[in-house]
Amino acid sequence: MLLFFALGLLVHFVFFASIFDIYFTSPLVHGMTPQFTPLPPPARRLVLFVADGLRADALYELDENGNSRAPFIRNIIMHEGSWGISHTRVPTESRPGHVALIAGFYEDVSAVAKGWKENPVEFDSLFNESKYTWSWGSPDILPMFAKGAGGDHVYTYSYDSKRQDFGAQDATKLDMWVFDNVKDFFHHARNNQSLLSKINEEKIVFFLHLLGIDTNGHAHRPSSRDYKDNIKKVDDGVKEIVSVFNHFYGNDGKTTFIFTSDHGMTDWGSHGAGHPSETLTPLVTWGAGIKYPQRVSAQQFDDAFLKEWRLENWKRLDVNQADIAPLMTSLIGVPFPLNSVGILPVDYLNNTDLFKAESVFTNAVQILEQFKVKMTQKKEATLPFLFTPFKSLSDSKQFDILRKARSYIKHRKFDEAVSLCKELIHLALKGLSYYHTYDRFFLGINIAIGFVGWISYASLLIIKSHSNLIRSVSKEVKKPSHLLPCSFVAIGILVAFFLLIQACPWTYYVYCLLPVPIWYAVLREFQVIQDLVASLLTYPLSHFVGYLLVFTLGTEVLVLSFFYRYMLTIGLTAFAAWPFLTQLWTRAKVTSLSWTFFSLLLAVFPLMPVVGRKPDISLVMGAGLLVLLLSLYVVTSLTKRKDSFIKEELLVHLLQVLNTVLSMYVVYSTQRSLLRKQGLPLMNQIISWATLASSLIVPLLSSPALFQRLFSILLSLMSTYLLLSTGYEALFPLVLSCLMFVWINIEQETLQQSGVSCKQKLTSIQFSYNTDITQFRQLCLDDIRRAFFLVFFLVTAFFGTGNIASINSFDLASVYCFLTVFSPFMMGSLMMWKILIPFVLVMCAFEAVQLTTQLSSKSLFLIVLVISDIMALHFFFLVKDYGSWLDIGTSISHYVIVMSMTIFLVFLNGLAQLLTTKKLRLCGKPKSHLM
Repeated sequence: MLLFFALGLLVHFVFFASIFDIYFTSPLVHGMTPQFTPLPPPARRLVLFVADGLRADALYELDENGNSRAPFIRNIIMHEGSWGISHTRVPTESRPGHVALIAGFYEDVSAVAKGWKENPVEFDSLFNESKYTWSWGSPDILPMFAKGAGGDHVYTYSYDSKRQDFGAQDATKLDMWVFDNVKDFFHHARNNQSLLSKINEEKIVFFLHLLGIDTNGHAHRPSSRDYKDNIKKVDDGVKEIVSVFNHFYGNDGKTTFIFTSDHGMTDWGSHGAGHPSETLTPLVTWGAGIKYPQRVSAQQFDDAFLKEWRLENWKRLDVNQADIAPLMTSLIGVPFPLNSVGILPVDYLNNTDLFKAESVFTNAVQILEQFKVKMTQKKEATLPFLFTPFKSLSDSKQFDILRKARSYIKHRKFDEAVSLCKELIHLALKGLSYYHTYDRFFLGINIAIGFVGWISYASLLIIKSHSNLIRSVSKEVKKPSHLLPCSFVAIGILVAFFLLIQACPWTYYVYCLLPVPIWYAVLREFQVIQDLVASLLTYPLSHFVGYLLVFTLGTEVLVLSFFYRYMLTIGLTAFAAWPFLTQLWTRAKVTSLSWTFFSLLLAVFPLMPVVGRKPDISLVMGAGLLVLLLSLYVVTSLTKRKDSFIKEELLVHLLQVLNTVLSMYVVYSTQRSLLRKQGLPLMNQIISWATLASSLIVPLLSSPALFQRLFSILLSLMSTYLLLSTGYEALFPLVLSCLMFVWINIEQETLQQSGVSCKQKLTSIQFSYNTDITQFRQLCLDDIRRAFFLVFFLVTAFFGTGNIASINSFDLASVYCFLTVFSPFMMGSLMMWKILIPFVLVMCAFEAVQLTTQLSSKSLFLIVLVISDIMALHFFFLVKDYGSWLDIGTSISHYVIVMSMTIFLVFLNGLAQLLTTKKLRLCGKPKSHLM
């Protein structure tokens, strides 16, 4: 059985990793020739301002007094330049946003996940193509463009990462640091001949990354005075920097200024998903080569922003975020970034029609080069008779479009040339997507075949080894046939040879060969399949169809809950009614009523808004008080049983109660300190980390008695959860745990109802590693329900207080008791532990259910594995490769979550066993039970 679990873990890891090869592969290709517009550019230098986390509406709208928060930028829109909205893609995070702005392509998710400070993949950028680039700002953003740049011409100036503190000071100081250092730079340049000569060159870029708005948005929300005041200060800073440039270069009219943002922010201070407040960012351009404001009488847009912002008479020019990169390169005359997929927004250019046509023609050739390289790579790796080219853009059509476009330019038909080049760009982009996803269907079919085989094999193993369903299995040992293994060996050799002659990556061998041994293992159990069919034929058809429908309906509710959280409420409401549909109500009224009450109480949470929208520390305090009251009741009841509750264990419980009180104090005092902008108190930080570190150790000091150990685990984990809470979610683990305690009781009642004798009362059961194997029983039909309950509770733990498939459910304020200095990976780890705490509580309760129902953890866990895999297969078929990026990303994230849950169940099961069965000694006292 241990071998089976090891193989199962390996198989699931392959299924999990496959999604990255199928959907998360890098879109980048290499080997293209740089392309640039042959005509003289309008600008010698470009200044790029990126106000991190700035929403379009926050910049453009007027305040309550009818005044602009950014009067200088507003004046630019009305009198000097062009403006619009830059539409970003998911994920709306700093790294992908800046890569789209500066390199012109949308980075794949796997690269985004590999780090902020380094380039996991090599890519070309505006900075790399420039003669010189000077950049100031965050140490998390600037290095990624400097590291990949060829030569030594990208210079970065960053403040210390400790300055990125969400609580200690006004984050506007981050932007003031940038503005001050830029001014000092130009002052120093006047006395440095070498530097002076460099900044007087052409084709140079100045990049100012302004992080203050994003930091204030996370710390105080975009509706706060801090966020809005920061916009005003940034506007003042931009005005001052523009004056510095104009003065330094003598108003030579050769400087282009671009002001934009990498992403926006939700009302509750998060970003990363696809809400319009995150994907709509401002774009304001002025200076050399930029078209002056255009007065219009009417504009057609699907939104009502123009009227709200009172900009309906100034022409709005919207772009995709990646389009800004080709705009910047054409303005200073450097080659387009090699991997850019942006389309030059010619409406922003104030230049001749010839320049516009030549620039778009160059843009088309640059994207077409990527298409040709991608097609060649795929053609060389595919057998000639199997290769299916992208028919919409054949070699002859490419030649015809380019020839016709060049002819239009020659005959001064510039509008026709621009239109034709844009058509070529759209075809080339479709072709790039076609070849990028060329192997997707082939790999998906192989993974699906492997999935179905694995689910079939696990189901057969359950039926064969852990159930009494088959009673007529033949006892005769038949002589094994060599036909079956020889056939599968031949299939494996043919598949390997097919992949070898196409020079496929080694991962393709894993995905395509894995189904071979899995299906061999399934067909080896042919006798079990026959016996199963024979057994089912003797079963009443109505009962079989009924159970199948209930199971299917339950699985669909689980799947739909990933899309609609209220489906969990429907499921929990059905759970609440369950005792009244059986004989449980007549046997155990108090237990049944408790089950109904807590099921309905837990059903409220999926109906609540996701965590982070309305922080309310009073609810956290309330959750802490409920924990203290529950602790008082439990400790009082346990002290009456002197035989089983020794002083050492009383000391442990009192220590945990004290820890809960300290957690409540830390949450309250930290919030007060942050509101006063005094930062995170050091003592609070020490207590928080000490509580976290001890949360998995202190329960091991408690008694191994079932309810005492589970209550100790709850107290320890609740102390940590309180520190990570900002509102109503603090009540969630408490309600969930109460339902888990009732679940343990009600499962023993159902076991007695089914006629299985229970030798022990719950109060006398102890967790122990040395469980008597002879006590284990075979699986029955009702155990499928128990396994389904576990999966449902785990999904509820995932989505009960938010949708973790959306990064919007994460609130940085959750970790402020531990740290306020920006550290994405440390903060992410703390948030992940917050998500896992309800998981651990459910798994520990499941350990108790297995113990009280006399079931082997392996047998029940196998059913859980099958249910999870059926859900994962369901999501695998729901994965999209069409529609919006958000739709594609969401469908993939659901599959990844279910597969992660399946894999992590193995580790969480081990953690739950450790927490429930391990006993540490205090003060050198002997152990009170067998280990």
